[in-house]
Amino acid sequence: MTDYPPLDELAAQEAELVLARFTHQDALALGAALLDAALAGSLPVVVDVRHGDQVVFHAALPGTSATNDLWVERKVRVVRLVGTSSLRAGAGAAAEGSTFEERQRVDPLLYAAHGGAFPLVVRDVGLVGVVTVSGLPQVEDHELVVRVLRQFVAGS
Repeated sequence: MTDYPPLDELAAQEAELVLARFTHQDALALGAALLDAALAGSLPVVVDVRHGDQVVFHAALPGTSATNDLWVERKVRVVRLVGTSSLRAGAGAAAEGSTFEERQRVDPLLYAAHGGAFPLVVRDVGLVGVVTVSGLPQVEDHELVVRVLRQFVAGS
């Protein structure tokens, strides 16, 4: 069983990390910042940033495989379905003694409520994209995204 961060902490991260805008240039900059952080830590991850349905940034570092790309797709679907981070979706289901896939009645081959995908929300607009990391244990994937997104939001 996974030790999840508290649900209120995950919700607070989403409330905090709201963007003023999100353009293709922003997606590229966010992807580059995540890539730099991953390279600096020699982390075997895939980084994926989407603006709407379009993949604007995608990089696969050494130690990853096409399986990580599939995990990205499954995590992104979770965020698009419920509008929260994939870790929060999984943690919420676990807190109720279930799984996200059971609660939402979705195919676990298509959806993965595991940490690493985070909603990109623009103030007064809503969900405009998804940023995802795959390759580390799920809480570490999530924490990497949150750390870099926090820096990105502060610099915007």
